[in-house]
Amino acid sequence: MTWGEPLKEVAEKINNVQKQAELKGNKLEFGIRLHVIVRETEEEAIDAANKLISHLDDETIAQAQRIFARMDSTGQARMQALHHGSKNNLFIAPNLWAGIGLVRGGAGTALVGNPQQVVDRIQEYQALGITKFIFSGYPHLDEAHRFAELVMPLLSEQKGLVLPTSGLNTGPFGETIGNEIRPKQTSAS
Repeated sequence: MTWGEPLKEVAEKINNVQKQAELKGNKLEFGIRLHVIVRETEEEAIDAANKLISHLDDETIAQAQRIFARMDSTGQARMQALHHGSKNNLFIAPNLWAGIGLVRGGAGTALVGNPQQVVDRIQEYQALGITKFIFSGYPHLDEAHRFAELVMPLLSEQKGLVLPTSGLNTGPFGETIGNEIRPKQTSAS
């Protein structure tokens, strides 16, 4: 599992890990964790991305970056290297925006664009060998709806792509418990 980085960096990471796995006789699948900001047009998506960080001042960003710098995490260091703690030049690759990482630890990049651009970027990661995707956004529910309405129809048109028809997440934490419990049918009295 990797966080969103430009294709070259992700390819290098996959190749290095694949070589190590093959030496031990293992075959791996690869996944990526990205936020998504999708809108009808690229301009609307960019505006939405910029709005997310519009109230961040330099001191707030600097405080977050000082905290992240103390972390013993290669992944966090890689996220910081993408934006260097600055609001300048946050698009680090086509439709890949590093603004979330200014103040959020962990996955700090987002695919930002219109539906076709987001699908194109997903396909580029797939071409590298990524088979598992974890997507989110801010606010979570709103972005999930946008992704379902704007991106999923385009993804379902991909030849050879198998989208799950069901898949209850029945893990032991948070909202996942509610996914396993279904309302009971009651008779009308």
